[in-house]
Amino acid sequence: MKSITINGSKRESVGKVATKALRNAGEVPCVLYGGEEPVHFAADERVFAKLVYTPNAHTVVIDLGDNVTFNAILQDIQFHPVSDKILHIDFYQLFDDKEVSMNIPVIIKGAAPGVLNSGGVLSRNKRKLRVRALPANLPDVIEADISSLELGSKLYVTELADESFKFLHPDNTVVCQVRTSRTSLKVDEGEEGEETGAEGEEATEEAAE
Repeated sequence: MKSITINGSKRESVGKVATKALRNAGEVPCVLYGGEEPVHFAADERVFAKLVYTPNAHTVVIDLGDNVTFNAILQDIQFHPVSDKILHIDFYQLFDDKEVSMNIPVIIKGAAPGVLNSGGVLSRNKRKLRVRALPANLPDVIEADISSLELGSKLYVTELADESFKFLHPDNTVVCQVRTSRTSLKVDEGEEGEETGAEGEEATEEAAE
């Protein structure tokens, strides 16, 4: 999985006054969990853009200077309810021999016959899937091949199984499916109505004879 480096500095104070001062200076207070003890640090808000405002999944290298680095993943993020500015971020430290859970984006591959030939509509039920794996086995994306989906067909999470990671979803979780479009339904209903009307006219004529 691709990694993003976050350059920050350790926080000497974690009180409300110090936290407010950090935010006023354009920095984001952060905490790294998962190690022997939490690590409090801060980093410029701008360095989080490629990590937060993207549909892609990344691991993180937290560089606090003086050759102090940690491998981690983003665990939780808090935004201001009005301005949407980042208020706080929690990270979780990675270890090579310890599995972690992470949301991975789903990418559609191929073309569904049910859409191309039958006028169906592809419905995406899951744009991200949560997996559990060792850090080295975390995928950048999960490919969902829809080239066999006919009208009414569904692609289940079990069909995307991979030995290198485990899905944290029930086996009956639908990733995507091909539904009948509303336009097709209206056309079908209209045709049925015309046929019924014709049959009614025939019946009237027969009765008249």
